[in-house]
Amino acid sequence: MRGILVDWVIEVHLRFKLLPETLFLTVNLIDRYCEKQQVHRTRLQLVAVAAMLIASKYEEIYAPMVRDFVYITDNAYSREEILEMESRMLMDFQFDLTNPTSYRFLERFAQVCETQTQMWYLAQYLIELPLIEQRMLSYTPSNIAASALYLARKILMRKDGHWTAELQKHTGYTEEQLRSCAKDMCILITCIEKCSL
Repeated sequence: MRGILVDWVIEVHLRFKLLPETLFLTVNLIDRYCEKQQVHRTRLQLVAVAAMLIASKYEEIYAPMVRDFVYITDNAYSREEILEMESRMLMDFQFDLTNPTSYRFLERFAQVCETQTQMWYLAQYLIELPLIEQRMLSYTPSNIAASALYLARKILMRKDGHWTAELQKHTGYTEEQLRSCAKDMCILITCIEKCSL
Protein backbone atom coordinates (compact mmCIF):
# COMPACT_ATOMS: atom_id res chain seq x y z
CA MET A 1 0.00 0.00 0.00
CA ARG A 2 2.87 2.38 0.73
CA GLY A 3 4.29 2.02 -2.77
CA ILE A 4 0.92 2.74 -4.39
CA LEU A 5 0.40 5.73 -2.10
CA VAL A 6 3.83 7.22 -2.82
CA ASP A 7 3.31 6.64 -6.55
CA TRP A 8 0.08 8.66 -6.32
CA VAL A 9 1.87 11.37 -4.30
CA ILE A 10 4.48 11.65 -7.07
CA GLU A 11 1.72 12.13 -9.65
CA VAL A 12 0.09 14.85 -7.54
CA HIS A 13 3.48 16.48 -7.01
CA LEU A 14 4.04 16.60 -10.77
CA ARG A 15 0.55 17.89 -11.42
CA PHE A 16 1.00 20.78 -8.97
CA LYS A 17 4.53 21.42 -10.33
CA LEU A 18 6.05 21.50 -6.85
CA LEU A 19 9.74 21.56 -5.92
CA PRO A 20 11.63 18.27 -5.48
CA GLU A 21 12.23 19.20 -1.85
CA THR A 22 8.47 19.17 -1.30
CA LEU A 23 8.17 15.63 -2.62
CA PHE A 24 10.93 14.27 -0.41
CA LEU A 25 9.58 16.04 2.68
CA THR A 26 6.05 14.78 1.91
CA VAL A 27 7.21 11.16 1.76
CA ASN A 28 9.26 11.69 4.91
CA LEU A 29 6.21 13.06 6.77
CA ILE A 30 4.02 10.16 5.60
CA ASP A 31 6.57 7.62 6.80
CA ARG A 32 7.08 9.38 10.13
CA TYR A 33 3.36 9.64 10.78
CA CYS A 34 2.64 6.02 9.81
CA GLU A 35 5.47 4.93 12.10
CA LYS A 36 3.81 6.67 15.06
CA GLN A 37 0.13 6.08 14.29
CA GLN A 38 -1.76 3.14 12.90
CA VAL A 39 -3.55 4.45 9.82
CA HIS A 40 -6.51 2.64 8.25
CA ARG A 41 -6.23 2.00 4.54
CA THR A 42 -9.14 4.32 3.78
CA ARG A 43 -7.33 7.21 5.50
CA LEU A 44 -3.91 6.79 3.84
CA GLN A 45 -4.74 9.23 1.05
CA LEU A 46 -5.86 11.76 3.64
CA VAL A 47 -2.51 11.41 5.44
CA ALA A 48 -0.70 11.88 2.13
CA VAL A 49 -2.69 14.99 1.24
CA ALA A 50 -2.14 16.51 4.68
CA ALA A 51 1.59 15.69 4.49
CA MET A 52 1.84 17.37 1.09
CA LEU A 53 -0.04 20.40 2.38
CA ILE A 54 2.40 20.70 5.30
CA ALA A 55 5.45 20.14 3.06
CA SER A 56 4.15 22.68 0.54
CA LYS A 57 3.74 25.31 3.22
CA TYR A 58 7.24 24.54 4.45
CA GLU A 59 9.08 24.45 1.10
CA GLU A 60 7.06 26.35 -1.51
CA ILE A 61 6.66 30.07 -2.03
CA TYR A 62 3.12 29.56 -3.32
CA ALA A 63 1.63 26.44 -1.74
CA PRO A 64 -1.48 24.82 -3.23
CA MET A 65 -4.72 25.73 -1.51
CA VAL A 66 -6.71 23.24 0.58
CA ARG A 67 -9.46 23.28 -2.07
CA ASP A 68 -6.86 22.02 -4.59
CA PHE A 69 -6.27 18.99 -2.37
CA VAL A 70 -10.02 18.43 -1.98
CA TYR A 71 -10.29 18.47 -5.78
CA ILE A 72 -7.29 16.18 -6.36
CA THR A 73 -8.81 13.54 -4.06
CA ASP A 74 -12.06 13.74 -6.05
CA ASN A 75 -13.88 15.13 -2.98
CA ALA A 76 -13.12 11.99 -0.98
CA TYR A 77 -12.22 14.24 1.96
CA SER A 78 -13.64 17.57 3.00
CA ARG A 79 -11.67 20.72 3.67
CA GLU A 80 -12.26 20.25 7.40
CA GLU A 81 -10.96 16.65 7.35
CA ILE A 82 -7.78 17.73 5.60
CA LEU A 83 -7.17 20.59 8.02
CA GLU A 84 -7.92 18.34 10.99
CA MET A 85 -5.41 15.75 9.75
CA GLU A 86 -2.85 18.49 9.14
CA SER A 87 -3.32 19.67 12.73
CA ARG A 88 -3.11 16.12 14.10
CA MET A 89 0.09 15.43 12.18
CA LEU A 90 1.72 18.66 13.31
CA MET A 91 0.84 17.87 16.92
CA ASP A 92 2.28 14.36 16.60
CA PHE A 93 5.49 15.80 15.13
CA GLN A 94 5.48 18.49 17.83
CA PHE A 95 5.91 20.91 14.89
CA ASP A 96 9.38 19.45 14.22
CA LEU A 97 9.44 19.29 10.42
CA THR A 98 13.12 19.91 9.89
CA ASN A 99 14.39 16.51 8.86
CA PRO A 100 17.14 16.36 6.27
CA THR A 101 16.06 14.39 3.22
CA SER A 102 18.19 12.53 0.72
CA TYR A 103 17.62 15.40 -1.74
CA ARG A 104 19.23 17.93 0.62
CA PHE A 105 22.16 15.61 1.31
CA LEU A 106 22.63 15.06 -2.42
CA GLU A 107 22.68 18.82 -3.03
CA ARG A 108 25.45 19.20 -0.47
CA PHE A 109 27.50 16.22 -1.65
CA ALA A 110 27.20 17.27 -5.30
CA GLN A 111 28.35 20.76 -4.37
CA VAL A 112 31.43 19.37 -2.63
CA CYS A 113 32.58 17.37 -5.65
CA GLU A 114 31.46 19.96 -8.23
CA THR A 115 29.21 17.50 -10.00
CA GLN A 116 28.53 17.99 -13.71
CA THR A 117 24.94 18.37 -14.91
CA GLN A 118 24.60 14.85 -16.32
CA MET A 119 25.90 13.28 -13.12
CA TRP A 120 23.59 15.48 -11.00
CA TYR A 121 20.51 14.37 -12.93
CA LEU A 122 21.49 10.71 -12.77
CA ALA A 123 22.12 10.93 -9.01
CA GLN A 124 18.81 12.74 -8.57
CA TYR A 125 17.03 9.96 -10.48
CA LEU A 126 18.77 7.39 -8.28
CA ILE A 127 17.49 9.00 -5.06
CA GLU A 128 13.96 9.13 -6.47
CA LEU A 129 13.83 5.37 -7.09
CA PRO A 130 13.96 4.44 -3.36
CA LEU A 131 10.95 6.65 -2.59
CA ILE A 132 8.46 3.92 -3.53
CA GLU A 133 10.50 0.96 -2.31
CA GLN A 134 9.81 0.14 1.33
CA ARG A 135 12.96 -1.91 1.87
CA MET A 136 15.04 1.20 1.19
CA LEU A 137 13.69 2.74 4.41
CA SER A 138 16.40 0.82 6.25
CA TYR A 139 18.99 3.26 4.84
CA THR A 140 19.47 6.77 6.16
CA PRO A 141 18.83 9.70 3.81
CA SER A 142 22.54 10.58 3.84
CA ASN A 143 23.46 7.00 2.90
CA ILE A 144 20.96 7.02 0.01
CA ALA A 145 22.31 10.35 -1.27
CA ALA A 146 25.95 9.30 -0.97
CA SER A 147 25.23 5.92 -2.59
CA ALA A 148 23.40 7.61 -5.46
CA LEU A 149 26.35 9.90 -6.08
CA TYR A 150 28.75 6.97 -5.80
CA LEU A 151 26.72 4.96 -8.31
CA ALA A 152 26.33 7.91 -10.70
CA ARG A 153 30.09 8.49 -10.63
CA LYS A 154 30.69 4.79 -11.22
CA ILE A 155 28.30 4.69 -14.20
CA LEU A 156 29.46 7.90 -15.89
CA MET A 157 33.17 8.00 -15.08
CA ARG A 158 33.88 4.35 -15.92
CA LYS A 159 37.26 4.40 -14.23
CA ASP A 160 38.78 3.96 -10.79
CA GLY A 161 38.54 6.67 -8.20
CA HIS A 162 34.75 6.80 -7.98
CA TRP A 163 34.92 7.70 -4.32
CA THR A 164 37.62 10.21 -3.39
CA ALA A 165 39.05 10.98 0.03
CA GLU A 166 37.36 14.39 -0.11
CA LEU A 167 33.95 12.80 -0.73
CA GLN A 168 34.59 10.34 2.08
CA LYS A 169 35.47 13.24 4.38
CA HIS A 170 32.37 15.30 3.55
CA THR A 171 29.85 12.44 3.43
CA GLY A 172 31.24 10.41 6.30
CA TYR A 173 30.96 7.20 4.27
CA THR A 174 33.64 4.95 2.90
CA GLU A 175 33.21 3.18 -0.41
CA GLU A 176 32.70 -0.06 1.49
CA GLN A 177 29.84 1.44 3.54
CA LEU A 178 28.04 2.55 0.37
CA ARG A 179 28.16 -0.73 -1.51
CA SER A 180 25.10 -2.32 0.13
CA CYS A 181 22.81 0.62 -0.62
CA ALA A 182 24.31 1.08 -4.10
CA LYS A 183 23.69 -2.60 -4.82
CA ASP A 184 20.03 -2.24 -3.80
CA MET A 185 19.76 0.80 -6.07
CA CYS A 186 21.17 -1.27 -8.94
CA ILE A 187 18.46 -3.87 -8.30
CA LEU A 188 15.84 -1.10 -8.45
CA ILE A 189 17.26 0.12 -11.78
CA THR A 190 17.23 -3.33 -13.34
CA CYS A 191 13.67 -4.02 -12.17
CA ILE A 192 12.25 -0.62 -13.14
CA GLU A 193 10.83 -1.77 -16.49
CA LYS A 194 8.83 -4.51 -14.78
CA CYS A 195 7.61 -2.24 -11.99
CA SER A 196 3.98 -1.13 -12.27
CA LEU A 197 4.61 2.00 -10.20
